[in-house]
Amino acid sequence: MNPAVNTIDHKFSVAPMLDWTDRHCRYFYRVMSKKAVLYTEMVTTGAIIYGKGDYLQFDESEHPVVLQLGGSDAADMAKAAVKAQTYGYDEININVGCPSDRVQNGRFGACLMAEPDTVSDCLKAMQQACDLPVTVKSRIGIDEFDSYEFLTQFVNTVKNSGCEHFIVHARKAWLKGLSPKQNREVPPLDYQRVYQLKQDFPELTFSINGGIQTLEQTQQHLTKIDGVMVGRGVYQNPFIMQQVDEKVYAQPASKMTRFDVIEAMCEYMERETALGATSWHIARHMLGLFNGQPKARLWRRFLSENARQYPQGSELLKRAADIMR
Repeated sequence: MNPAVNTIDHKFSVAPMLDWTDRHCRYFYRVMSKKAVLYTEMVTTGAIIYGKGDYLQFDESEHPVVLQLGGSDAADMAKAAVKAQTYGYDEININVGCPSDRVQNGRFGACLMAEPDTVSDCLKAMQQACDLPVTVKSRIGIDEFDSYEFLTQFVNTVKNSGCEHFIVHARKAWLKGLSPKQNREVPPLDYQRVYQLKQDFPELTFSINGGIQTLEQTQQHLTKIDGVMVGRGVYQNPFIMQQVDEKVYAQPASKMTRFDVIEAMCEYMERETALGATSWHIARHMLGLFNGQPKARLWRRFLSENARQYPQGSELLKRAADIMR
């Protein structure tokens, strides 16, 4: 198959975050923004091919939605890509950025930056097996391999296998001695290095990730780069999603209030808890909805302390909303 043409506008995307960006979280974000690109948590090839659960399920409203895939065996990556296509994902992203020990032991994530040929083999196998665009998310370096030359060699090798879009976390990863949390905070950010990649590879699409908290910062980055990926900034203050379509994509302003969001999520909660989810599976992603507003702490506390009392239906959200009113 020929490399797929990417038609998604990647100006703004929400980062894949393990244990956070599950399908309930993504639905919540989609209620507030129609244009933002949403990423799944990283799913391993083993979970997709051999796992007993359904790790690929998503709601049709989530489009455009990208599957982030973890793995390094080209044949398994191709099998997972075929399955992702049958589910209807818009795109697949290869994880070459996660620094956790568990991921390294599986020989994928950030350690693959030292193996660009392996990444290329996976990319080629996936493109031959499916019609979806395949992208790569990486760091700017790993351990002592943190020169700009090392980074450009990685990009050049993977680009020659057909990758047209790179998402670059503007920190290197220390694979020895730092936890994943420390790897998000300790290595210094180097945005200029990502900007330089765009200058040196103008034919490619680059998105920048790492330490970006606000839409104002997003707009500044977009003067120098094609796209911005925000992670914890959105998770901790999710209502900024309500302004993404207007401020980033120049679409008509959303008139949606936080209470409109709650109303939409009440309907979703009724539906999903009837199918076996608990209210907490959904409400936990909404703890930051009133971030920066009066009584925000009360909102968080009510949801956290009463989730067990109202495990089904939307009563938990409705009662919390009454308190905020």
